[in-house]
Amino acid sequence: MRKIVINKSYDQFCLSHKAFLRLRELGQPDALKETDLGAYWPSAAGSQEPSLNQCGMLIPRDDKRLVQVVEELQGEANGHCAELKVVSIPDDVSWVIAKANGSEHVSEQHRTWA
Repeated sequence: MRKIVINKSYDQFCLSHKAFLRLRELGQPDALKETDLGAYWPSAAGSQEPSLNQCGMLIPRDDKRLVQVVEELQGEANGHCAELKVVSIPDDVSWVIAKANGSEHVSEQHRTWA
């Protein structure tokens, strides 16, 4: 089974600063490229600071390290206004993340013409 991280909140997908730092510890390439704004304001990098808890938006949702961190930290991995959840799908499914009524879900990818 493949695991994918989705956001069940109505706001955008993002990680907490704590989850972001854990991904950097694990060597996740996208997290290592992203600027760590909390490094400049460490005393303000708590969970209540929205501007420092909107990290990791470009990390692939099926990244094994991302899944690991969300499972490890659970609610502490949630970025500002995010509610992250790990879902499992069969390995052979072509998938896409879709949003319905503001909440994300994983759908099987279908062809679409416009």
